Amino acid sequence: MSEKLARHKQPWKPEELQKLQVLAGKGKGLKEIAKALNRTEESTKDAARQHGFAIAKLR
Repeated sequence: MSEKLARHKQPWKPEELQKLQVLAGKGKGLKEIAKALNRTEESTKDAARQHGFAIAKLR
């Protein structure tokens, strides 16, 4: 459990932002992107919004 807390509010690295941009550009959903980046959905959504990346809304 302490390992999970250690990642709490970690800053986004440029590589992670690049991967976020690529996955969002491919039309991946929020859940899938968050899992690929090992981040929470909320954190992923906030980072995408902050950097102007559009994440597809899967139905």
